[in-house]
Amino acid sequence: MVKDEEVLAFFRHELPLMTTLSLKPIPVERDTPLQAYAESDDISYAIEKYGEIFGVDVSSLDMTHYYPWKVEWFFRKWFTTKPLVQTKKPLTVRMFAESAKAGKWLFD
Repeated sequence: MVKDEEVLAFFRHELPLMTTLSLKPIPVERDTPLQAYAESDDISYAIEKYGEIFGVDVSSLDMTHYYPWKVEWFFRKWFTTKPLVQTKKPLTVRMFAESAKAGKWLFD
């Protein structure tokens, strides 16, 4: 049985590490939207490898449900207090962990 921690460790290893301006590491967490954390190419490669390692059929994963993702501009918070409205669903490690337990992609 696949554990959530295994899938989280996999994505932490496969995706580039995000840092703050002071170079403090920001590790990916279970509910971090992956689209906001890493580039789509990095996520695509990680998903492909995830399918191989955890034996999950990811062929039914439709990326159009998750992209395009609006990335917040760094200086945006200085010009407006309105939250950024996303039109797509977040893609999270928790979704991959649940799918790994089932052996197939469960979402969309």
